[in-house]
Amino acid sequence: MSDDRLIVAMDVPNVIAGIELADRLGDNVNFYKIGLGMLTGGGLALANELKQERGKRIFLDMKFFDIGATVEAAVRGVAQYDLDFLTVHGDPHVVRAAREGAAGSDMKILAVTILTSLDRVDLDASCVKSGDLADLVQERAGIALSNGADGVIASPQEAALIRALPEATGKLIVTPGVRPAGAALGDQKRVMTPAEAIANGADHVVVGRPIWQAQNPATVAREIVAEMNSAKPIH
Repeated sequence: MSDDRLIVAMDVPNVIAGIELADRLGDNVNFYKIGLGMLTGGGLALANELKQERGKRIFLDMKFFDIGATVEAAVRGVAQYDLDFLTVHGDPHVVRAAREGAAGSDMKILAVTILTSLDRVDLDASCVKSGDLADLVQERAGIALSNGADGVIASPQEAALIRALPEATGKLIVTPGVRPAGAALGDQKRVMTPAEAIANGADHVVVGRPIWQAQNPATVAREIVAEMNSAKPIH
């Protein structure tokens, strides 16, 4: 059976490929992430199909960032689809606007701290203030949670730091950058295994290519769930 701690990233080209993947995974997966790359391939239609027709949970990973009024309007539009999670950037004005847009719905607003594909060299190139990357992630997470985010997106390497924050009590930590033992890293730089992510305090792990590129995605999904179940919390 499925385990909602596992979120499968639908990083496929279009709705047809998404439906085919959902068919292959069947009851082994109940939670899907649909990201910006799928938006022009019918991502919202796929989200609605999986949610309304198949009863799946949906994480819409749009990473909204704009002026407050625009973010609020965009989030209000998404909220009508009865989806479960939506990402926005963790800047305070963005989070506050997203909360306003989501008012009256059950959709959770998750704040992006620092993308898991970035490291300190990338931050320097973007003129982001100096400091240890993990410390910056923890600081951004605290700010976002204080401004109303229901949870944060962060690499599994920073999950324990965020979980230790007073602001993180009762909040969600969702970790991309998760790779089963032996899987290729792809474009991710701050990675851990599913068991390590759960042990570090993550509520959900997001896995894409290791599942949808596999010859038998359902088998890989079951193996990841078994690996998560083996996690021992860090004391």
